[in-house]
Amino acid sequence: MSQELEYSATLTGASFMFYEFKQVVSLRLQGFDEQEIREKVLSENLFQYQVNASLKRSLPSVLRRVSVLDDTLSQLMLERSLETGKTVNLYAIMKTDRLFFEFMNEVIREKLESSNYLLEKKDINLYFTSKAEQDVGVASWTEQTIKKLKNVIQRILLESGILKDKKSGQLSRLLMDDQLKKHLIHIGDIAYIRAMGEV
Repeated sequence: MSQELEYSATLTGASFMFYEFKQVVSLRLQGFDEQEIREKVLSENLFQYQVNASLKRSLPSVLRRVSVLDDTLSQLMLERSLETGKTVNLYAIMKTDRLFFEFMNEVIREKLESSNYLLEKKDINLYFTSKAEQDVGVASWTEQTIKKLKNVIQRILLESGILKDKKSGQLSRLLMDDQLKKHLIHIGDIAYIRAMGEV
């Protein structure tokens, strides 16, 4: 579970990346291994990036996210609705990034559980302040890194559908696919369902 992971700032180079995630999930289901996927993505520019450096920066994060999915989650990601695919992506981000999982669990979950649909700037600021107090690693990050992370977190919330509007901070609940919910409960990942504001 995410708690065993170290806090990291890798999200600064890897936002929601839904399109990229989908490409890699599809290749993995076709039987390609990680090395083959890496080569294919780079040689065929599957992410359609203009700059090769961006590709090399984001690919490790996408591969890491895809590696936490089993075949059922991979299939749900590709075969169900766009919303379900985005929820699977959100789950994979939480599963591979402790800072983001805890943000979802400590900030978003609490708000949705108490029917408070407003994410304010101070909520994000307080979260980072408390993490810096708890962890030496987080405390050592530069202001620029923290600023970037705050932006990426908001962008992920926006693209996943949890944040309706960045300006107003309006939150909304995800409508989770029943099959996805059942599967996550079955594999013991109910904490992630709760972190998304579902019960």
